Amino acid sequence: METIVATVDKNMDNEKKYKQAVDILKSGEVVAFPTETVYGLGAIATDEKAVQKIFAAKGRPSDNPLIVHIGHQEEVSNYATGITPEAEKLMAAYWPGPLTLVLPKIPGVIAENVTPGVDTVGLRMPDHPVALELLRTLRKPLAAPSANRSGKPSPTEASHVYEDLKGLIPLILDGGKTGVGVESTVVDMTTTPPAILRPGGVTKEMIESLIGPVQVENKVSDEKAPRAPGMKYTHYAPEAPLYLIGSESDTIGAAIASLHNEGKKVALIGPDELDNPEADWFFAIGSKEDHEAMAANLYRALRQCDLTDADVILAVETDLTGVGAAVMNRLTKAADGKRYKD
Repeated sequence: METIVATVDKNMDNEKKYKQAVDILKSGEVVAFPTETVYGLGAIATDEKAVQKIFAAKGRPSDNPLIVHIGHQEEVSNYATGITPEAEKLMAAYWPGPLTLVLPKIPGVIAENVTPGVDTVGLRMPDHPVALELLRTLRKPLAAPSANRSGKPSPTEASHVYEDLKGLIPLILDGGKTGVGVESTVVDMTTTPPAILRPGGVTKEMIESLIGPVQVENKVSDEKAPRAPGMKYTHYAPEAPLYLIGSESDTIGAAIASLHNEGKKVALIGPDELDNPEADWFFAIGSKEDHEAMAANLYRALRQCDLTDADVILAVETDLTGVGAAVMNRLTKAADGKRYKD
C-alpha cells in the first residue's frame, strides 16, 4: 500500500485534501491526522471492519480500548448516557482540549471493538484545527489511538507516523508538530468520585478546581477489559532499555560512569539544566520548571534515542505537579517501572 502524506497548511486551500481524507474514511479505511496531543490514527467509530484496520496497522492488542473523537460537544448524547453535571462542567471548561471523559455508552451505536468488554466509551473533542475540520467535514465520530506501532513512542510529527506506518495506511494529514505532546487526560465519570485513569494536559489540579476531589489510578490494570488505553500494557518504549533516575547531578554522573565501566553507551533524557557531558547522547526536553515543554518534547526525545546505538537510556524523573504527572506516567510506562540501581 502506498502511504500519501498530504500537508495541510492554514495558508493553503485544503478542501481537496479534506475531501480525500473523508472519502478514504467513508470507504472503510484509516487516516492519520494531527491533534493537539499527538497524531491519531482514525477510523469511523461505528464501522467495526474499519476499526479493525486500526488494530492491524498498529499491531495493537484487540482488548486495548480506543477513544472516540467528535467535532461538536452536542454529539456526546448520540453515543453516551449518564452525562452528569460534573461532566458538563468539564466539557464546558476544557473542550475542545486534551480531555477524554469515560461515560456509559449507548448500546449498539459505537462498534463493539472500540470498547471491547465494557459498557463505557471514552469521548473527546480535540483542540486542533485539522482534527476539527476533518471531523466536521466527515460528520461522523472517529475512533483514534496514537498513530504509531503499538508500544512505541507516540508520534508528535507526521514524519514519526510515516516511519512507523509507511505502507500500512493510505493517508497522513501533515499538520505540523503537535502542541501538548502527550495523550489526553482520561477521566472515568462513572465512579464516585471520578477517577483519572491517565494523566495528561488537563491536570488533576485543573479538574479538581471545577468538580472537587478525584481519584488517581496509577497502577497498570490487570482487568480483562480495561476502561481506557494505557491501563494494561507497556507503552511508549524506545528500543534500548530505559531506566528512571533521580534528578541529582551526582547520581546521574555516577550512573553514567558505572555504565561506561561496563562498556555500555548511554543516552540521557532530561531537563536542560542536567546536561552531562559524560553522556554519549543528551536529549534535552525543556527547563525543569516547565512541565509543559517537557511533555511536548518527550516523545521526540524517546524517538531520537532510537537513532543512536545507545545500550542504555537514563530518563531523569520530575515532580508530579501539573503536567509533570503525565510526564512521569509516560516515562514509568516506557521504563516498565524500572529505576536505575548501581
